[in-house]
Amino acid sequence: MDKNVSEDTLKALKDIRHGKDDAIKKLAETSGGEGSAFGQLLNNPFFTAGFGLAALGAAVRYSSSGLRKATELLRRRMLVDLEITRHDESYEWVLNWMTAHYQHQLAPVGRRKDVGTLEYLMRRFTPALHHLQIKTAVSRTASGSEQTAFSLVPGHGRHIMRYGNAYVVVNRERIGKSFDSNGRPFETISLTTLYYYRHIFEDIFREAHEMAVQSTEGKTIVYTTRGMAWEPSGQPKRRRPFESVVLEQGLAERILGDVREFLDARTWYLDRGIPYRRGYLLHGPPGTGKTSFVQALAGSLDFNIAMLSLSQRGLTDDLLNHLLLNVPARTIVLLEDADAAFSNRRQQDSEGYSGANVTYSGLLNALDGVASAEERIIFMTTNHIDRLDEALIRPGRVDMTVHLGHATEWQIGQLWDRFYAQHDPEGEGRQRFVAKAKAAGLIDNVSTAALQAAARYQDSKRPTFAIS
Repeated sequence: MDKNVSEDTLKALKDIRHGKDDAIKKLAETSGGEGSAFGQLLNNPFFTAGFGLAALGAAVRYSSSGLRKATELLRRRMLVDLEITRHDESYEWVLNWMTAHYQHQLAPVGRRKDVGTLEYLMRRFTPALHHLQIKTAVSRTASGSEQTAFSLVPGHGRHIMRYGNAYVVVNRERIGKSFDSNGRPFETISLTTLYYYRHIFEDIFREAHEMAVQSTEGKTIVYTTRGMAWEPSGQPKRRRPFESVVLEQGLAERILGDVREFLDARTWYLDRGIPYRRGYLLHGPPGTGKTSFVQALAGSLDFNIAMLSLSQRGLTDDLLNHLLLNVPARTIVLLEDADAAFSNRRQQDSEGYSGANVTYSGLLNALDGVASAEERIIFMTTNHIDRLDEALIRPGRVDMTVHLGHATEWQIGQLWDRFYAQHDPEGEGRQRFVAKAKAAGLIDNVSTAALQAAARYQDSKRPTFAIS
C-alpha cells in the first residue's frame, strides 16, 4: 500500500512539473507576433479609450509646455521690450513721433536707382499701419481766426514700424476700464525689437524729445488745473514781447532784474539752507497789466505759466498744496484773486466758508509751510490789497510787493510810441495824444487797457492796435 502511494505521489509531481513547463512555453510563445501581449493591449477597447488617450494627451501637453518655455527663453534672449505708461511725460512725445514717422512712411517709395536696391525692398515690404486714430488740433492765428489740423496716429492694437534697419513692433493697449483722476483711460505703449537693435530706443526718445521742444520753441505754455494735475490750456502761445506791457518807468526792468538775480543765486540759497523760492505780489486797479506783465515776463525768461485762481470753485487747501508741489519745471505760478482766501476767513455762513474753499491758513501753509515746494516763483495778483493780511505779505511768502496804478504821462507817451512810432517820426501825433489825455483828465485816472481802447479811435487814418 505504501508502495502504491509513493508511486501516485511521484506521478502527481511529474504532472505538475510538465504543467509548469507547458505554461512557461505558452507564455514564451505569446511574447511576439500579432497575438502578443502589447498587441492584445492595443486591441483592447478599454485600454485604447482610456489609458492610450491619456498618454497621448500628456505627451501633447508636455510638448506644448516645452515649446512655450523654449519660445519664452528665445524671446528673452533675442528680443527687448520697452513700456511707456500714459502717466509718463514722454507718452505724448512718443505718440507725436509715431505720427510724424507714419507720415514719413506714407511718402512715395521712389525709384530703385534713387534709393538703392536694399532700401527700396525694405520700404516696399514694410507693413503699413491699418488701425489708425484721428487726432485733432485747433490753433489760433494772429488775426484771431481758428485753424483746425487733423493727423492720423497709430490706434490701439499692434503695429509694425521700421526705424533705420530695425523693425519695431508697437503695441498700444488700453488696460481694463480704469480711468485716472482726469477721466483719461489708462493706456500703455510697448516697443519691441531685436536685442541687437536695443540702442534705437535712445534714438527714438531723443528724436521725440527734440520734436516736443521744437513744437514749443518761441512759445509759452499756459497750464491750468484739471482735476488734481496741471494740463496745458490749448496750444502753446507765441511769446509776448517784454516791451509790449508798459509799466511805470523802470518798474518792469526792476522786477525782471530781481527774478534773474534769484535764478542765478540757486547755489547761494541751498548752501545756506534758505528755502529756494520767491514770491511777488502785484496789486492795483483792474486793467493795469498785472496778468499781462507776468505773461511778458515768462516769455522773456523762457518760462511757462501755471495759472490758478484762488476763487476757483472746488479748490481746497489740500488740492492747492498738491498743485504747488507738482508745478512743471521752469514755470511761473500765477495765483489770481489772492484776497479770495481772506474773504473766506471773514465771511462765513451756516455751512462754513462761502465762495471758494481755500482758507487763510491753507494759503499760508502752501506758500511757506513745512510741506511747501522748493525752487518756485509765485506771482500773486489782487485788486484789493487792503483785504490781505500782514502775515501773507511778510518776507518769505511775498518778497516784493509792486503797485501797478493808472497810466502816468510817461506811460501814455510810451504806449503811443509802442504802436505808432513808425507812423509818427516827428512825434507830433504823440504830443497831440498826450495833450488830449491831459485835457480829458486821464493822467493817473485811467488804466492802460482803457487808454488803448481810446487810442484805437483817436485817428482813423492811422492803424489801430487791439486791447491786450
